[in-house]
Amino acid sequence: MATSQLSDHIFRPSFHRRPICRQCHLTSIFLTPPKNPKIKTIKSQKKIKYVIYQSLVDKQSPLIKSPTVDMKKLVEFLYEDLPHLFDDQGIDCMAYDDYVKFRDPITKHDTIDGYLFNIAMLKQLFRPDFQLYWVKQTGPYEITTRWTMVMKFVLLPWKPELVFTGTSVMGVNPETNKFNSHVDYWDSIQNNDYFSLEGLVDVIKQLRIYKTPDLETPSYQILRRTAVYEVRKYDPFIVVETEADNLAGNRGFNDVAGYIFGKNSTTEKIPMTTPVFTQAFDAEKSKVSIQIVLPSDKSLSSLPAPNKEGISLRKTEGGIAAAIKFSGKPTDDIVREKEKQLRSSLIKDGLKPKSGCMLARYNDPGRTWNFIMRNEVLIWLEDFKLD
Repeated sequence: MATSQLSDHIFRPSFHRRPICRQCHLTSIFLTPPKNPKIKTIKSQKKIKYVIYQSLVDKQSPLIKSPTVDMKKLVEFLYEDLPHLFDDQGIDCMAYDDYVKFRDPITKHDTIDGYLFNIAMLKQLFRPDFQLYWVKQTGPYEITTRWTMVMKFVLLPWKPELVFTGTSVMGVNPETNKFNSHVDYWDSIQNNDYFSLEGLVDVIKQLRIYKTPDLETPSYQILRRTAVYEVRKYDPFIVVETEADNLAGNRGFNDVAGYIFGKNSTTEKIPMTTPVFTQAFDAEKSKVSIQIVLPSDKSLSSLPAPNKEGISLRKTEGGIAAAIKFSGKPTDDIVREKEKQLRSSLIKDGLKPKSGCMLARYNDPGRTWNFIMRNEVLIWLEDFKLD
């Protein structure tokens, strides 16, 4: 989970007032009913019921059994609770011990108050978007979660986007049936121990300026971010395309741009999107096309037909792709080098890149400084699993 792990600032405050923290019934995560089960109800000043079951006693044995934890119900609880990490409802802090170890590569807290303060600061400074993928029991009293956190640093004028993906290992106290530790591991670094200089450098690198136009882009989720590339899950999208000469070339752009500017069967003008793709369909790059993505509210049946030979509409079914980002003017040599770097990294990490690649160019080269241009090389993947 990306809470403490995604702290891009280091605070260890004295904190006496907790941020919004949901307190709900935790009946399902505590001990199973005992011999002659007796439910004790405790009402707080806010009239919130907190139900705790006593342990089972074996009628056949004079010995009292050790407490047991229903880990399955704790997993179910996290599936329900963690998506509220940064919304107004908030997480249920009653599920945590008062003294609980929170660690990520650049942040540490030893109390639930410090952890909640960290969440509140992230909400104010970064507007986090948290995505939970799975929750699994990975030990007798251990649960692991996988997540993605995307944040915009609102204090900087260019509002850089910071992306963190990783896992959180959460320990359970069998005496209290509450979480007593939470340690985050980022996919983008090797040294995840606090305090990690590698982690701090990873944060600082993401503060650089990339200019992304305020235009519609193909929809995707970032599943994993390493030091080299992102793995993304793309939704289907439609492109208008024609033949190009090479990955970094511009031949054919005026033809596909003409289509969206009204040179089509109904003279309809279609909103511009970003990026412009050039795609090589084989390893030899013998066949290359240049593509403009069409708005997501369009369908193949609703779009006007091209009125120029060699221009076609095609639906890309989406899927899993790896992307490496870079700035500057993308020459053919640079694009080939980036593809080589990306493919090598994917194979090293045990992934299966497909043949061919795509170049994504987000900016108008005549209106954008080279050092803030956003370019990406993408390679589609097969048989990817988010383990």
